[in-house]
Amino acid sequence: MPEELTKVTFQEKVFNYEQNKEWKFEGKLPAIVDFWAEWCAPCRMVAPVLEELSKEYEGKINIYKVNTENEQELSAAFGIQSIPSLLFIPADGQPQMAAGALPKDAFVKIIDEVLKVKPVESNLVEN
Repeated sequence: MPEELTKVTFQEKVFNYEQNKEWKFEGKLPAIVDFWAEWCAPCRMVAPVLEELSKEYEGKINIYKVNTENEQELSAAFGIQSIPSLLFIPADGQPQMAAGALPKDAFVKIIDEVLKVKPVESNLVEN
């Protein structure tokens, strides 16, 4: 399950933007951060996809959610203007932002190309 982050846990697990001007990832595993809100229909479409991905990539990437209503300062720090906005964070290198409700295959492609992570074979769910 994706983990809900507050400003404090975001700074511990992802990026302490108050201490560092330059990007410095605090995590060990590549991560996806979903900036969302309860009232956002496209956000609700992305949620089950992220839950599936959290199972398929368990132990290989972390998936986090930030409620933009509850964490307005954090959202402002990242210039979030439309949701869902998704921050893809490789273990090394610069993060990339994508906006909008992406289909699952787009997530898989970004996880492969940006995060450089393949799914755990045994976690793939057959249709």
